[in-house]
Amino acid sequence: MAVLLVLGSKPDPIVPPRGAYADLACANASGRSAHHLGLPRPAFTVMSSVLTSGKNASNRLALEALAGLSTRTLYYVPRPMYRNAPVKRLLNFGEVIACRPRPFERALRATGYRFDAFIAKPLAYYIDLVRTLCGGDAEVEATLAKKHPSTGIVAAVVGLAECGYSKVILSGFSFEISHAYANNPLIQSRGTLASKHTDTDVAVIRSISARHGRLLTTERIVAERTGIPLIAA
Repeated sequence: MAVLLVLGSKPDPIVPPRGAYADLACANASGRSAHHLGLPRPAFTVMSSVLTSGKNASNRLALEALAGLSTRTLYYVPRPMYRNAPVKRLLNFGEVIACRPRPFERALRATGYRFDAFIAKPLAYYIDLVRTLCGGDAEVEATLAKKHPSTGIVAAVVGLAECGYSKVILSGFSFEISHAYANNPLIQSRGTLASKHTDTDVAVIRSISARHGRLLTTERIVAERTGIPLIAA
């Protein structure tokens, strides 16, 4: 069966040879890296709804990086904004509305980004895919209670659980918030490179690998943190 390459937005991604995978999937604005590397058009791209919120410069830079690119299918993943802060949610209602499916779709098309199909499902749908692959793993459940998986890991899960790829190769992942397409201003404001999704991502990768053996990586840091096989690029 077919192998999927999932490309994250880490600077200087290590990409396997073209014959090692059948299709490409991207996460958020990693399509810009794929374009620079001359990779094929993504079979699908998974994007977080917050990209169109206008909430911070990081999201705006991601939108700029997507200009003129395309994907076959776009998966919209809702990320509830200010879900535990109703007053902030009310005060920033414009941001909340901007993240809904139709405004999100319009904002992307306004940049020149193109897609053949747009799929908008509840966040719970993607979390259920994770839980199904992980088989009720206690560590995964504990991390999910604190933070959802990153968009890149959601892309890998969609590839395995929904699209039926036999294996997924993770490239351009680092568990950091650095991006190939621009300097992320959140690094300075947070004072760290570390991603808030790291604990959840590591737990999910370990669990899927232990149960199914269907994850590989070209990135040494990913292999070291999760124990999944490192393959040569």
